[in-house]
Amino acid sequence: MSLFVKKPMSSLLSEADDSGKGLKRTLGAGSLIALGIGAIIGAGLFVRTAAAAGGHAGSAVTISFIIAAIGCAFAGLCYAEFASIIPIAGSAYTYAYATMGELVAWIIGWALILEYALGAATVSIAWSEFLNNLMGGSIPYEWCHSPFESALDAAGVLHHGIINAPALLILVLLTLLLIKGTQESAIVNAIIVIVKVAIVILFIFLGWAYIKGANHTPYMIPATQPDAMQPDGTPYSYAGFFNHGWGGVLKGAAIVFFAFIGFDAVSTAAQEAKNPKRDMPIGILGSLAICTVLYILFSWVLTGVAPFTDFVKAGKEASVAYAIQTYMHEYAWLAKLVTVGILAGFSSVILVMLMGQSRVFYTMSSDGLLPKAFSDLHPKFRTPYKSNMILFVFVGLFAAFVPGSVAGDLTSIGTLLAFVLVCFGIIILRKTDPDLKRPFKTPLVPLVPILGILVCTAMIVSLWGTTLLSAFGWMIFGLLVYFGYSKKNSKLQNKQ
Repeated sequence: MSLFVKKPMSSLLSEADDSGKGLKRTLGAGSLIALGIGAIIGAGLFVRTAAAAGGHAGSAVTISFIIAAIGCAFAGLCYAEFASIIPIAGSAYTYAYATMGELVAWIIGWALILEYALGAATVSIAWSEFLNNLMGGSIPYEWCHSPFESALDAAGVLHHGIINAPALLILVLLTLLLIKGTQESAIVNAIIVIVKVAIVILFIFLGWAYIKGANHTPYMIPATQPDAMQPDGTPYSYAGFFNHGWGGVLKGAAIVFFAFIGFDAVSTAAQEAKNPKRDMPIGILGSLAICTVLYILFSWVLTGVAPFTDFVKAGKEASVAYAIQTYMHEYAWLAKLVTVGILAGFSSVILVMLMGQSRVFYTMSSDGLLPKAFSDLHPKFRTPYKSNMILFVFVGLFAAFVPGSVAGDLTSIGTLLAFVLVCFGIIILRKTDPDLKRPFKTPLVPLVPILGILVCTAMIVSLWGTTLLSAFGWMIFGLLVYFGYSKKNSKLQNKQ
């Protein structure tokens, strides 16, 4: 039995046409774009922008967003071609199975767990933190933190966490929604997207009048920029190569790159799209384009309203609210709305991540690489309800009892690895099957995929060593599962 046996393209295309027994095709281009925006615009817009501007790029963080968007576009164009050819749930896992074989497909499927499942858990923990902030800290510490966390209150009393109940609550609600149906989930996601995009546009519109030209001059941080004071009273130096000028802009691009992660989740819904050959490229590239425009405008206004040095001292999550309260006095109420926008952003991100993971599991189970329960569809709703419930248990345990900081950048590594393999897959498929009908074609192959590979690999290498070691350990565990269970139960292997 070959480790690199490929799933025949004819088999994949027949699965895509079998809409009577599989997942329900209910999503149009608009719903797919909304799914993409739902996954992309989260806290990244509100938190990463200030972090990149304050420490590295200054007002030129707008250029950082453009560079990051170009890097994402390379991968997005490759995703769009695959999604139009193979409209199957499973995203990069399915594409790898068709072009590079079963073992590579398993590796990428296992890596996607880092992006979707771990990402959903981490975001739900952050959701809990922002909800508590919105409620003025009224949730007792014990009931919104993990048992591994503790903190002193104002009176000097030490509190220990018991369970993160709000994180568990949002996961329960969104899991039930996903079980009810994809169309219902898409409608709720669309409402959330409208709310958070409206808040972003409102900040851009109202903040534009408060832009000061002096805050955009000089546009890039000069090498002679004086130190800025951090919240703990220590100075922050801009002397380093990556803390000013073009070096700072590139470092800023690396920081804000992860604010774009999520557009690939659109491809997991390919089997539920009404007209995937047309709508999938529109959903992937359309959501990426809309978010890029909003990111650039948002960062332009934010760095125009407040000097970039303020974001070194003003805190992390509170940076946008700080800018509004400090420089836009007439609109102090907007600071609360920004927090609501962040909560809405988190909610849609969790929803799309849970949906994406359950669809990847559904496809892997259909191929025999995971137990049958993951591909069982609800008799009425035709959603992978058992997969959703199992996923809730694992994600819920993590969210309720593990600190969010543990996840680190593992989510990003899983995403970037998927990007790299999808770009490789386009090059391979153009060589092995040049005559295949391609409703959407990635332009300038192999240049665009190669650039995508280089940009994403650079991002992986730039992550801290401990994160890479953790990801390596996760992949080793995945290989043990593959050789212990999946290889023996693979439907493709057993056909040989």
